[in-house]
Amino acid sequence: MMDESHTWEDPPQAAGKGLSHSFQKDISNCGMAGLIHKKGGRIGGEVIIKSIASMKERGNGLGGGFSAYGIYPEFPDLYAFHIMFEEASSKRDAESYLAENYTIHKSEPIPIRPLKVISSPPLLWRYFLEVKEERMVYLFPELDERDFVMRSVMKINSEIPGAYVFSSGKDMGGFKGVGYAEDIGHFFRLEEYEGYLWTAHQRFPTNTPGWWGGAHPFCLLDWSIVHNGEISSYGINKRYLEMFGYQCTLFTDTEVIAYLFDLLSRRHRLPLSLVCQALASPFWKDIDRLPEEDRSLYEALRMIYGSALLNGPFAVLVGHHRGLIGLTDRIKLRPLVAGIQGDFVFMASEEAAIREISPSLEKVWSLKAGEPLMVELEAQAC
Repeated sequence: MMDESHTWEDPPQAAGKGLSHSFQKDISNCGMAGLIHKKGGRIGGEVIIKSIASMKERGNGLGGGFSAYGIYPEFPDLYAFHIMFEEASSKRDAESYLAENYTIHKSEPIPIRPLKVISSPPLLWRYFLEVKEERMVYLFPELDERDFVMRSVMKINSEIPGAYVFSSGKDMGGFKGVGYAEDIGHFFRLEEYEGYLWTAHQRFPTNTPGWWGGAHPFCLLDWSIVHNGEISSYGINKRYLEMFGYQCTLFTDTEVIAYLFDLLSRRHRLPLSLVCQALASPFWKDIDRLPEEDRSLYEALRMIYGSALLNGPFAVLVGHHRGLIGLTDRIKLRPLVAGIQGDFVFMASEEAAIREISPSLEKVWSLKAGEPLMVELEAQAC
């Protein structure tokens, strides 16, 4: 049983799987897992690896990844850029841009453990950065610091060939690549990190390429997104985001979800509950049945943010510094289960992935279609 000491027993041996069981796994695609300690308690990376490894059948080895919060307490006020480079010249050009616009307090390779099952990784580097105020005022006097960082990420990803920023928040980081999630976790030595919030993704790409930048999570500032499903509205979502300076360069539909959360929450200052309602808005026929006050609100959301509406089957886990959000599409075409044990809250594609790390739960349930589960850190933990 899981307790405050954060210790877990070894998992039992997996039972054999019949053909029908495998087919049921395949049709619901990727696997996701997330957990948060509401009081800010530290959880070792081996825990989330164990959870996502139990859903290996939901992946095909073409992508796995993790996000973690609270892992860089020695640099809490610096932006931690995780960048992958296809070649040395990409690294040189990106570092030249960073040095011009940021004070680089630390630059180092991301620690890895070479594994035979992880082949041809890119150069993986991390930088702890402070925005040069004079550069921000000179280039974008009307923007705040986080807008400057957002534009830096877009510029590197779109204009420096072979360089991709895959994490850019403070005191958090994304780790991802081509491989099964558990192998990616061991490759990045995640058992050496501790955080109060973790998410993980086991990828089964169906119509987008399996490459390092296209693995989940997708991160921008302190947002991190893992997703199971398909965003059929990707085209209109992408064009809408481009109006506000966001550029989708990573060849995976999930990228738009990260940018939409940043746009609607941080820049448009909508409460997160309304952001979720805008992205997974009720159908018009359901809005028509609402009381007049609620109906007016949802009608306004549909009209103003129609181009931000996410269509298609999806389940999403959203990490941010203040908490964890689970959200499914309006008719729930992808599964998402939640569980509670003490100060821990879990979400995953399968109940088994939760019980793998917390066999005894006070409560476990499936999320309702289009209704977000929002878990926030307690005030003293923020």
